[in-house]
Amino acid sequence: MTMRRTLAMLPVLLGVCAGIGNCTSAAAQTKEVKLGLIAPMSGPWARQGDLMLKGANLAVEDINKQGGIKSLGGATVKLLVFDAGDSVEKAKNAAQRMIAQEPDLAGATGSWLSSFTLGVTEVTERAELPVLTLSYSDQITSRGFKYVFQTSLGGGAQANQAVPALINLAESATGKKPTTIGIVQDNTAASVSFAKPMREGGLAKLGLKLVVDETFTPPLSDCTPLIQKVRSSRPDILLLLPTAISDDKMCVEKLHEFGLGRGRVPVISNGAHIGAPDMLKNANKELLEGLMTVVGNWGSKGQEAIMKEFVAKTGEPWITQDSLSTYGDMWIFKEALEKSGSVDRRKVAEEIRKMDTHEGPAKFFPGGRVKFDEAGRRVDADLAIVQWQDGVPVTIYPPASALAKPIWPKN
Repeated sequence: MTMRRTLAMLPVLLGVCAGIGNCTSAAAQTKEVKLGLIAPMSGPWARQGDLMLKGANLAVEDINKQGGIKSLGGATVKLLVFDAGDSVEKAKNAAQRMIAQEPDLAGATGSWLSSFTLGVTEVTERAELPVLTLSYSDQITSRGFKYVFQTSLGGGAQANQAVPALINLAESATGKKPTTIGIVQDNTAASVSFAKPMREGGLAKLGLKLVVDETFTPPLSDCTPLIQKVRSSRPDILLLLPTAISDDKMCVEKLHEFGLGRGRVPVISNGAHIGAPDMLKNANKELLEGLMTVVGNWGSKGQEAIMKEFVAKTGEPWITQDSLSTYGDMWIFKEALEKSGSVDRRKVAEEIRKMDTHEGPAKFFPGGRVKFDEAGRRVDADLAIVQWQDGVPVTIYPPASALAKPIWPKN
């Protein structure tokens, strides 16, 4: 190229470089990748938000220690936290602030309570922000959204899988098949999703008669009327489906007060809250012994390393679904960022849609696979059943993941 031609092209070259800031690659320019966590940090579900944050923070620490996002020149991950508060309206407002204040977010995880997640993802979908969620409601991935990815098994599928397994467990332990069941639940989306298929023919197919069916709006001020109805009907199994630890504690204590605790009426819950460390702080282990809960994730066989690391670094006595799932979510985003080589949220979402792995982030989810179908549901997602045994909630189902054998009350 002649000197005259080079000088002639210089304004064009300078214009190109000015348009992109400089002539280095995008990867070299990216020093930091922002991911969001939107969860209740205040109100009755704040403890769950705190546990989600601890899991996500630990993952960010581990990712950055291992060199960050290598396809982006070792860019570090930064976690930004947004308080979903104690209502759907507050959660949606938090999502709107998140989108407005952080236009360069590459993705987010949240919102714990399914009702909050339904509201939050209305906002994030319009912004084309990919969101990973452990929330259970089947509605979350039934709206045709393209930027919502549900890592847990939906509530309806959990009920359809778990209740038959629990009935078999009861029959093998006692020699008698349960014939009656009670439901006491709050009216949040996850509880509704779990109970819906049971009410709509699932219980009848299993030969179970519904003898108590009560729904309340959380938080409870007094659960005496609810437990009185349980005492009057004495079901063989009670599905106890609150979502707040305060409601769990109140109901468990009232069951004990009315002579129904410690297995006299076997209690099965849904969700990680009843297995949270705070339950042990607020209720002695004798009251909790034997309680079971169906969850979308929990520490299990093969995850001993992360379970140990979490306890050592956070001071928590064990890892719950809330922490394990957000830990895994950060690794899903890490994988998508590596593949996309970009912080463009649409490209990150596209890589999540294309993802199909039994390695890396798949190690942190039941079923051992990270692949999402067109609706955003995780393919091959499984559940776990956790039981309080000697002051610790341990995985008892499925057998391949179990850390302890199940105990069914015989009295």
